Amino acid sequence: MARILIVDDSPSQLMSIRRIVEKLGHEALTAEDGAAGAEAAKREIPDLVLMDVVMPNLNGFQATRAITRDATTKHIPVILVTTKDQDTDRVWGMRQGAKAYITKPFNETELANLINQYLGGSGAA
Repeated sequence: MARILIVDDSPSQLMSIRRIVEKLGHEALTAEDGAAGAEAAKREIPDLVLMDVVMPNLNGFQATRAITRDATTKHIPVILVTTKDQDTDRVWGMRQGAKAYITKPFNETELANLINQYLGGSGAA
């Protein structure tokens, strides 16, 4: 079982993504904005981070950059899960250190496959 940090300011999105993570047999940790997400990543050292982009305090791009450039958290893969669907957003997200980018509304199977890919194939579908 992996520990996955979900960072999203929408309670309904947090619940939806948490359900998928737990269905895959993983532990879900949550944070409600980018600043709290970056802090939780340093404190909890999860195996993977699922990060929204449009959030208060730090946005997801800034929080991803903070996680992927910090010595204690740079090994943690970050997947951006966002409504921002422009190619420029995708490119910018990857430049901040994200390993993958998926847009909302997402296909549950696609998200599950990404989670498994970045956890090294662990987890049940």
